[in-house]
Amino acid sequence: MAMVKLLIQIPQAIKAKLDALRKQGTTSSGFIRSLLEREFQKRDEQKRS
Repeated sequence: MAMVKLLIQIPQAIKAKLDALRKQGTTSSGFIRSLLEREFQKRDEQKRS
C-alpha cells in the first residue's frame, strides 16, 4: 500500500500522550493509522446495517 504524508496540528497535551506511547514502542503514525482504520471500519459496518 502506498503511503502519503499528512501534516496536522495537535494540542501539546495530545503530543505529550503520543510521546509517552513512543517510549512504550508505539509510533505516533502507527497509533493514528490504527485509530483511523478502526473508525472507518465502524462507519462502514454502520452503513451496512
